[in-house]
Amino acid sequence: MQLLSLFFVTATVAFNLSPTTTAPTSKLHAVVDRRAALKIFTSSCTSIAFLSSASLLPANADGAVSAVTKQRASGIYGTRIAALAPKVAAGDYGAVVAEKNAFILFNSGAIKDKAKQSQAIAATNDIFAAVRSQDKKALQVAYTKYVKDFGATGLPPADPKTQGFGNDYDYKARTSAGTLYVR
Repeated sequence: MQLLSLFFVTATVAFNLSPTTTAPTSKLHAVVDRRAALKIFTSSCTSIAFLSSASLLPANADGAVSAVTKQRASGIYGTRIAALAPKVAAGDYGAVVAEKNAFILFNSGAIKDKAKQSQAIAATNDIFAAVRSQDKKALQVAYTKYVKDFGATGLPPADPKTQGFGNDYDYKARTSAGTLYVR
């Protein structure tokens, strides 16, 4: 795409720099000959093509495999999973079902090794199989194994003398790790 844009720019420049030997036919220059009209048309088409090709370029993002995005997913969804511990101990199946998306997003965002990710999905399936069968003991065992094996411990509480987040869009804002140190 960049090569095509470069071609359009080069062609327009070369076309517009070619000498014109026609004399104006009017003293007011109100008449535009075919060559001048074609130059104007190709210049505007090239400008449009160049500007529209900039939006077609591939994005240069770091993707979901960077350490920062894994840390973000682990912090957000790991905290939600870790907060289920007292509810799992009490046998609150509805609370576990309500956090199903946290398990799915933790598996896909915080775990990037495909083999470990498939193990996490299997462990998640074990948790929800226990929920479906209403087996409190199996739920506790599956949940404890999941948290231990995949590190869904959540964000630690921050020291009140430090700054835990930088702005409102930081994933630690409005959590136990998101303290704001004010002197």
